[in-house]
Formats: sequence, structure tokens, C-alpha cells
Amino acid sequence: MSNPYVRKVALELSLKESQVRAVVELLAAGSTIPFIARYRKEMTGSLDEVAATSIRDRMDQLVELDKRRAVILDSISKQEKLTPELKSRIEQAQTLTDLEDLYLPYKPKRRTRGMVARERGLEPLAEEILRQDPAVDPDYIAQEYVDPEKDLPDSDAVLAGARDIIAERVSEDADARAQVRDLFLSKGQFHSRLIKGKEEEGAKFKDYFDWKEPVASAPSHRVLAARRGEKEQVLLLRIVVSEEAALGLLCAAFVRENGGACAEQVSRAVEDGYRRLLSPSIENEVRLLTKERADAEAIKTFQTNLRQLLMAPPLGPRNVMAIDPGFRTGCKCAVLDGQGKFLETQTIYLGQSEARERGAEETLRALCRKYAVEIVAIGNGTASRETAAFVRGLGIPSLKVVMVNESGASYYSASDVARREFPELDVSVRGAISIGRRLQDPLAELVKSDPKNIGVGQYQHDVDQGKLKKSLDDVTVSCVNSVGVDVNTASRELLMYVSGLGPALAQGIVDFRNEKGPFRTRHEILNVPRFSVKTFEQSAGFLRIMGGDDPLDASAVHPESYEVVQAFARDLGCSVKDLLQSDRLREKIDLKSYVTERIGLPTLKDILSELAKPGRDPRARFEFVDFKEGINAIEDLAEDMVLPGVVTNITDFGAFVDVGVHHDGLVHISEMSDRFVRHPADVVKLHQKVMVRVLEVDLKRKRIALSMKVG
Repeated sequence: MSNPYVRKVALELSLKESQVRAVVELLAAGSTIPFIARYRKEMTGSLDEVAATSIRDRMDQLVELDKRRAVILDSISKQEKLTPELKSRIEQAQTLTDLEDLYLPYKPKRRTRGMVARERGLEPLAEEILRQDPAVDPDYIAQEYVDPEKDLPDSDAVLAGARDIIAERVSEDADARAQVRDLFLSKGQFHSRLIKGKEEEGAKFKDYFDWKEPVASAPSHRVLAARRGEKEQVLLLRIVVSEEAALGLLCAAFVRENGGACAEQVSRAVEDGYRRLLSPSIENEVRLLTKERADAEAIKTFQTNLRQLLMAPPLGPRNVMAIDPGFRTGCKCAVLDGQGKFLETQTIYLGQSEARERGAEETLRALCRKYAVEIVAIGNGTASRETAAFVRGLGIPSLKVVMVNESGASYYSASDVARREFPELDVSVRGAISIGRRLQDPLAELVKSDPKNIGVGQYQHDVDQGKLKKSLDDVTVSCVNSVGVDVNTASRELLMYVSGLGPALAQGIVDFRNEKGPFRTRHEILNVPRFSVKTFEQSAGFLRIMGGDDPLDASAVHPESYEVVQAFARDLGCSVKDLLQSDRLREKIDLKSYVTERIGLPTLKDILSELAKPGRDPRARFEFVDFKEGINAIEDLAEDMVLPGVVTNITDFGAFVDVGVHHDGLVHISEMSDRFVRHPADVVKLHQKVMVRVLEVDLKRKRIALSMKVG
């Protein structure tokens, strides 16, 4: 990567050039963001994943900008219209918008009125009028262009053609476009209104039937909501700006004082150019710009929520019975061992007859005895509260019941991944297994589903899908690598997010261990077909061998640093195992004595920290949550009730909370605290336990308004 990129990015991100250059060179050499952030701190000055990702993304943007710059220069050059001044402006353009503004007059386009006028030979007249010499009479000089054969029967038609040329020139002027664009962005307003006759089908957009809000401050969720209403042909959406202000800017730029009759012609052309060409064009641009801005905010919220969901506390290795509740088709029960291995399935029926309920009780008791079930995980969909009450009513000592958010479980159960895992099982049984595994290890299970299907975003189907996927993939990769992966038990879907791997190598690891048995050391992974030394470098530190031959293989210490740990032990006269078990021994280590050209204090500190808690899970401890007894359906709620709940989703405008009635309630941002709240994520996190007060229950729209101001 060329130095100008490095220097520019360093300035923009307030980093040292050496840091940016190191990240760029490591990425070019095939390193991943997690590897760079964790194992190359000496090279990058201890940059974290966020900084490294920002460098990568900004570099990509600059590369794409220069590619477009080259295409534009080539196009204009081939037209033989590339002047030194234009070339300089194009080379100095800092944004894609600036580039496209400069290119617009030379960009191939459909036939326009201005083109027709030029073909009729009116460009010299337009140039003469634009000079705005007060001594020139435009009607007089237009006479020589009158030509009925060219459809120019009189001077009025001639002047109209000249104005078309001027209007087009005004609309394509880069400086004029920039000024009007700034006006739209700073002073423009979104206006949406209901399309007549769409009141009933557009009820969900009621708040936007007559909505006005400044472009500069409209929140992303309202912009996306109004756009969705427009897409569903319920709303008409416009961006409105003062025409007087816009024409004032343009006339100041193009109309000369004391320009005589020619100035009047230019003024008329400016008005026409703004109304017919420039205003619609800039409105479309600003709609796209505000959409991109709203997308960025929505994606950021989605990233935050997904990270919290993936990093939710795992229950851990405990035997679980998972239940996908249902009335008509019965409740599908699936028993899993502590490692998530499927053991048995049964179907029970509730609320149909006493005989069936007795049978359900016998079935559940038998399964709990047979498999020493400790926890029952119940999906939070239809019949979930009734099912939970039934299980609690069994009175089995120490048996815990946990409600699990089942959003996306149905997508997983019908997916290719689920069919590969359980080809012989019914879709609903697969869903129950997924519910149980989500409780045991949310990260390991949720990576099997598309994040868009697990209910933690806002307007996720409306935002740029390419940017969304890239951003969510970054989050998933970050979470998987921060936790680490047991190479002997992980699924293909979990392994494929490990630094340096991917679907093919992940499948190769699974196939190899199925054929050869569990890996005993990290270095054995090099025996997997097509597993290169470079791949090993990138992935080994994030892969764990639990109970293997080398205790360091269960830690985040990279194999390239094993020699350092062995030197610690050798100098202390103990074994590596002793080091892992003894705080006293580790306290004797003087890290400065082990600094080399390759390994500095940042890495040595990480190693020592890892030796204290090898393979530690960065996720919090699991806590049980109990909903209020007797509150099972939305009809059971009443104003001013105070209830325990769990945060299930966070948006720009508030947080959704599950209070155990199948429909999540909304705590609007204004009801989250007595103090000012900039963003809901500053107050709550996914899966956080909260106490809420019921403000309003709308049974018709199935909406629950909640408040966290319960004191």
C-alpha cells in the first residue's frame, strides 16, 4: 500500500504512521484482525480490533476511491476534454460525491433538452448570454439562430434552447451542486404523508401519516421506518427545502448584477435548472446519503446487540431437557448431555385431556431420572408460560426452569446446517435441540444461524445487505476468537469463524477428527489436509485442546511463544504445569528479562495473565431469571404493574423487554432513566435483568409500553 494512504489514514484516525503501516502490511501478508490485535501488539503498538478494523475499512475506501478516480480521468481524457485545471480538481477530490460532481458534465447520459439545443447550434448563443454584457440584447442576437428547419421558428424558441443549455450547465456545476446539497442536508426536512385509502393496511405507519422532521437530526429508525412505508406504498416521502434559499444561492453564483436583459435570461434558466434538474437530482442524492447514514446507525446498533447476544453467559456443561412448546401438535422435548449431544426426544401434550397431561408428567419425570436432567430450557413462544408452569408443578427438587429466546430457531431447524446435523429428526425436534444448546452455549449455537433471523436488529432487511453482512461477520469472528474454540468438540459452523480458517478447512478438521480421533496437541492440526503453516500461525492461538498432552494447548498462549513459557519454568526450576498452578511461582517472573526483538512486554504480560487463568472464558457467569407468577398472557397485564423482565433487543429508540407474556414490551428511551440517555445501549445490555412498570397495554395492536422508572 502506498505511503499517501498510510499517512492520510493515520491523520484521520489519530494514529501513528508506523501503527497504520504495520496493520496494512500484516493484512497484506494474510493476517486476520483477531490475530493482529492479539498476537502482534509489538508491531502495531497494541492496537485493538476496533482500531485495526477501522484501518482496514478506511484503506478499502481509499482504494475504491482511487479506482473510481482513474476511471473518471480515463473517460474524460478519451473525450479530449481533460484540462489541467479539471485534472487537478479530480486528483484533489476527497470523496466519491466530489468526484461524481466533477464527472457529471462528461458522464454519458440519455438525450436531454440541453443536448438537443447544442445539436441545433445554440451553444455559442448560450455562452454569449452567460457573459451577461448589459449592452447585449438577447432578442436581437437570437435572430441569427432562427431556422425553421431546425425547429427554431422564432427568437423565443431560440432563447428557450439557449436557456436549456444554461439550465443544464447550472445543474451540472460541481460548486453549485455542493452548495445546494449542503442546503438540503442542513436545512431540508423530511415530509411524509399517507397515500389516500391506505389507512387500514398502513396502520403500523400511523406515526408517519403526517411526519415532518429535519434531515440533519432525524433519527435513523424514523428515516428507515418512513422509507419502508414508502416502499410498501403506504406513504409519500419527500425531502423539502426552501426554494427561495436555493435559488438565492444559485443566482448569487450565476446571475450578475447589472447584467441587463441577458442576466434576466440567465435567471430564468437558473430557476428552470433548479426546479427541473438540480432539485430532483439533489433530493435523490440526499435520500441516498441519509439512507446510508441511517444504515450505518442501524448496523452499529445491530453489531452491539449481536455481540452481547453471542457473548451471553453460557449455562455450561450441564444436562438439559429442551422443550419447544405447542398446544395443537404437542411439546417437543429433547434431552442433551453436558456437551450438547442429543440423547432422546419425546412429545408431550398439555391442555388437551387429563389423561394426556398425566402421560406428559410421567414422560418428563422418566426423562429427568434417566438422564439426571438439571435444567429445563423452554422456548419463549406460544404456550411457553403454560409449559413452564406445568414443569414447575412437577415438584422435582433442584430442577430449574429457564425461558430461552427462540428467535431464529425455526430458521435453523429448516436449514441445511440442521439437516446435516440431524437428517433423521423432525424439524420441530431440531428446534428444541437448538433451544437447549442456546442455553448451554449461546455462541456455539447461534453461529449456525443468520444473525438477521435472531431478532436483535432494527430494520435489518432495509439496510445495505452487503455492509450488514460484512459488519456482522466481523462481530462473529471477534466473539468466536475472543472466547476460543475447543477443536475436538466444535461444529464446522463454529470452527469456520476461527482466525485463518473458513468453511473448507473447518470441515477438514471435523472430518479428520471423525476419522483419526481427537487431537492430542495443537501441532497435530497441521496434519489436516491443506492446513498450511500460515493457517496454523493465524488459528492456533484460538484453538483449544482440552485435556491434551500439553497444558498450554488449552490456553490462549500461542505456540510460537511456548519457548518463553518453558524458559520461565526452566529458570524457576519447575514444570510448566507447576507455573499454571502456582501464583507464588508466577510472581517471581521478571518479564523485562525475557524481552527480545520479537516479543515485548505487551505479549509477555498477556502470556503471564493467561498462565494465571488458562483458557478463561471472557463471558459472564450465568444467572437464572424468574418471571412473575400468574402473568402468562398480555391480557394479564394492567397499568402500573411492576414486573421483572429480561432485555431481548436494543434499538435506537429504546429496549424491548420480555416480561413473560409472549409479546415483548417496549421501554422507550425517555422511560429508561430520570437522567438524559444518549442511547439505550448506555443504560441496558441484552439479557440484562430489569424491573419495569407497565404504562399502557394495547391489546388490538399487541403492544406493551413499559418504563424502567419504577422507584
